[in-house]
Amino acid sequence: MTFAHIVTRRRLRRLPLSGSLLGRIAAALGLVATLAVPALPAAAETPPAEIRFAFASPKIGSPPQYTIGTAGIAYSKGLFEEEFKNDKTKFEFFFFKGAGPAVNEAFTNKQIDFAAHGDLPSVIGRAAGLKTRLLFANNHRNNIYLAIPPNSTLKSVKDLRGKKVSFHKGTNSQTPINRLLRANGLTERDLKVVNLDTASGKAALLNGDIDALFGSIDLLPLRDEGKLKILFTSNGNSPVYTRQAHVHVDDEFATKYPETTRRIVKVLVKAAHWGSLPENRAEVLKLWAIPGVYTTSILEEDYGPDLSGRFSPLFDPFLVGRYKDVVKDAHEYKLTRKTFEVEPWIDRSFVNAVLKEEKLEGFWTPLDVNGKPIKGANRASAASDKPAAAPVKTAATGTTSGAAK
Repeated sequence: MTFAHIVTRRRLRRLPLSGSLLGRIAAALGLVATLAVPALPAAAETPPAEIRFAFASPKIGSPPQYTIGTAGIAYSKGLFEEEFKNDKTKFEFFFFKGAGPAVNEAFTNKQIDFAAHGDLPSVIGRAAGLKTRLLFANNHRNNIYLAIPPNSTLKSVKDLRGKKVSFHKGTNSQTPINRLLRANGLTERDLKVVNLDTASGKAALLNGDIDALFGSIDLLPLRDEGKLKILFTSNGNSPVYTRQAHVHVDDEFATKYPETTRRIVKVLVKAAHWGSLPENRAEVLKLWAIPGVYTTSILEEDYGPDLSGRFSPLFDPFLVGRYKDVVKDAHEYKLTRKTFEVEPWIDRSFVNAVLKEEKLEGFWTPLDVNGKPIKGANRASAASDKPAAAPVKTAATGTTSGAAK
């Protein structure tokens, strides 16, 4: 028996054992026990045997491939598998021709864990009760394009009234299209809307079955071949007309596998950092170029001289503002039955932890709600001072396209 034990026993014999005194003694003995026994390390998380990652787009090209955006780079360069090479974890990747709505169905049926997904379909899923967490801004600020036949007499967006116009409803292009229509005094009801996916829409325009088609960068090769004209593009216009997307995770998966989720986000952050560096720009564009679909010159036209803004993983005020708009618009257009708050949907903890770990805090410049760099924020690179994208000539004026901003 130690001296401390003897002293303690003698004092206890002489002192009345009140409840408060007993409490203090118990606390003191508990502290001694805590100091005497080293804390055991938390058990390391074992990743699942399989991680299922979906893309809201099919592979394209010959051979088929998918490389666009941060998630596309991570996938095509095998970065996910590299991160988990020492674990008994396999990756399964899904590429949905049915785009955003098909991803929602897969989440609902517990067939996937992560998805690179557009804002509108994700909002529709969330409003319907789908439980996910927004983790990472991916492949966002993407431009929209309005194409018309070469012999069309349409001169502006306002001329679409009463015309047969196609776009893929339920995807992340629908809300910026509706913003553009609203800025030009129109709504979907003023058009004869034809709901077609990308491939079907292009075929319909080329066959003369529709008057106009809203699409993306994949319309530019057809423009260069003289098969269509671009009447409007968000390239060079307000970023509120661009499409937004992200990577999100099934909420149950993130709760069960928080460390695995962090490692997935780490892969994405490192890929975004690599793609943001000016010295890697040429390699990024080469990776994204797909024979018969995208050339490097078309990518340069669409993405402009600086890629860092498009690679930013931040849910900054601009992006949050766009998602709030989508929640409001989706309800207004009767695509959802209710609205919800956006902020509780976003889980920044994983990105913030990885940015700190990789010493990348302040690397990307956040934008304010109008798409302007927030003053005083650190810039991603000197190239961030350049315009976000190169001006694009349109059929209407032969100069940079414009619309109400």
